[in-house]
Amino acid sequence: MRDEDEFRVFVHARMGSLRRMAYLLCEDWHTADDLVSITIGKLYRHWRRVRAADNVDAYVRKVLTRSWLDELRWRSRHPEYPTAALPDHPTSGPGPEGVAQQSALAELLRTLSPGQRAVIVLRFYCDISVEETAAILSIGEGTVKSQAARGLVALRSLLTDQQARQE
Repeated sequence: MRDEDEFRVFVHARMGSLRRMAYLLCEDWHTADDLVSITIGKLYRHWRRVRAADNVDAYVRKVLTRSWLDELRWRSRHPEYPTAALPDHPTSGPGPEGVAQQSALAELLRTLSPGQRAVIVLRFYCDISVEETAAILSIGEGTVKSQAARGLVALRSLLTDQQARQE
């Protein structure tokens, strides 16, 4: 199989999970699609090195997460300002059955710092080990553990508050 064909098969097989992971990080389907596009471009440019990695999926998650963190840094230096014209309506996203769950999850994740959110998504959504998460984010394993613990405490507290309000 040629490199390009192999790359297409790889991307096609993982597109859904990449989009969902990107959405959990950035909470916006359009930005998530942009992040996935950036990631795919980076992977394509270095495909031979990527496919030679010990764990290709971990490599891809690392590229996606770092692209998101780079995007956050870029946005903090280049803020956007509202305009008088309204944007088009969003056209993509989850099916009707998943909207409520994803909205609730996004609402909870929004309360976390970007670092905690990245750790929570990588550790618990992507089911990545502490060691791999530390490598992806270029932080220490202890930092991963503390960020995960603090993030989970915050999420549990919010869930408890929401449940109390509903009752």
